[in-house]
Amino acid sequence: MVKVNKLIWLCCLLFAISPLLAELPEPTAEKMPLYRGFNLLEKFYKRPNMKPFSEEDFKLISNWGFNFVRLPMDYRCWIIDGDWTKFDEKQLEEIDQAVKWGQKYNIHVCLNFHRAPGYTVASPPEPTSLWTDKETQKICALHWATFAQRYKNIPNKYLSFNLLNEPSNVSEEEFLPVIKLIVESIRKEDPDRLIISDGLNWGGDPCKELGNLNIVQSTRGYQPFNLTHYKASWVNGADTWAEPTWPQPLAIAGFLYGPNQKNLQTPIEIKISLNEPAIFRFKVGTVSQSSHISATIDDKIVWQQDFISGPESKHGETVVYSEQWNIYQNIFNKNYEFKVPNGTYTLNLSNTQGDWLSITSITFICDKGKEYELAISPEWGKKNFPLSFNPTKEPVYFSEKTIGREWLWETQLLKWDRYSKQGHGIIVGEWGAFNQTPHNVTLRWMEDCLKNFQKADFGWALWNFRGPFGILDSGRDDVQYEDYNGHKLDRKMLELLQKY
Repeated sequence: MVKVNKLIWLCCLLFAISPLLAELPEPTAEKMPLYRGFNLLEKFYKRPNMKPFSEEDFKLISNWGFNFVRLPMDYRCWIIDGDWTKFDEKQLEEIDQAVKWGQKYNIHVCLNFHRAPGYTVASPPEPTSLWTDKETQKICALHWATFAQRYKNIPNKYLSFNLLNEPSNVSEEEFLPVIKLIVESIRKEDPDRLIISDGLNWGGDPCKELGNLNIVQSTRGYQPFNLTHYKASWVNGADTWAEPTWPQPLAIAGFLYGPNQKNLQTPIEIKISLNEPAIFRFKVGTVSQSSHISATIDDKIVWQQDFISGPESKHGETVVYSEQWNIYQNIFNKNYEFKVPNGTYTLNLSNTQGDWLSITSITFICDKGKEYELAISPEWGKKNFPLSFNPTKEPVYFSEKTIGREWLWETQLLKWDRYSKQGHGIIVGEWGAFNQTPHNVTLRWMEDCLKNFQKADFGWALWNFRGPFGILDSGRDDVQYEDYNGHKLDRKMLELLQKY
């Protein structure tokens, strides 16, 4: 019995320390290892009483078999009194500690400027532009050079630099010179440091010219956006979206663009076949400035209405002022309806004046009040495709198109897979779904993402470890949590991640 107990103890010990015994793979700009891990957010944004990184996080991540953490950071955390040329040594030492814990627990640490001097995707915006202001560019390069000098003796298998988070609203012509300047500043201090750049368009598209700089590129895993950011408070109108499913029917884009967005302007077109009259209902989500919606049946107007946003609520809508565009984009979240006749014909909803509005559902109310609804989660920048409605055919579909794992591969990862096969390292720096998306939907979607990452041989980092996207303390109300070292552990999500 004593020997058996000793054997069990030895097996448990080996399991616990096995991640520490495994040698971390060596990354190169041409081929990134299959890293698997999380984003840790202690310095994600500057706030009072910021806590240092937690050794417990590194220990748990390692013990559970993962080997990568990305640290998205706000440069304002380590400058003194708003002077971006003076660095707070205490804050830098807390970053030093995280790098040391990475070495202790056999975890690769990726440092990222989530907010860099002159650029951020967060609010408030930076007072100067990294893309156009020469002095700001020099300051940003100085910050990265400081980190390069500080960590020049740390091997690449333990440390990399991820320059900027999700560059967006910038042309390749503006983007490349800035990246080249930062890369040069790093390599002046540390010639061999592994450098990562997020792709263009929020990390959605590879920038092929970056291949000439011998650096890795990072992409994202946040599509479809209506699933990953359902009811996210920082996304305007996300609380009006339909509850997501997975796989999900491919709904129309859900925006009716007016003449102000002429290159995107398409109607919502529905080919209808009805044996009796019905009621057509649609829900308006957000209205940008103003729109005039016109409903036509075979080119004859059957219903029309103006929608106007402004500083006062006229019909109970939520007033929203967009500082970025200096306009009102009020949330209506209301149903509008009208009668449609029996017969076979085409119904069109068009925006004939103004900017744009979003449609979050369309419904037909037929015999004895039976309702057929198509939930829509509007996606910006896409055109609507034709729908059809015939309640005599079962099941009733508005569209036979669906999206699932193949759609994720074709629309999100294929371009990155092709770029990778040309000899360029790739990693998925962020991915995940917010805690308001149903848990079972989230897990199905996550498994399809993980299968695709595995197919492409891409490493990944979930956003986040602790918090609303993560496996600990996520705040989901539909999870059977396990108490673990004072945390609420989502065991199902953890085991799914460990599986891949």
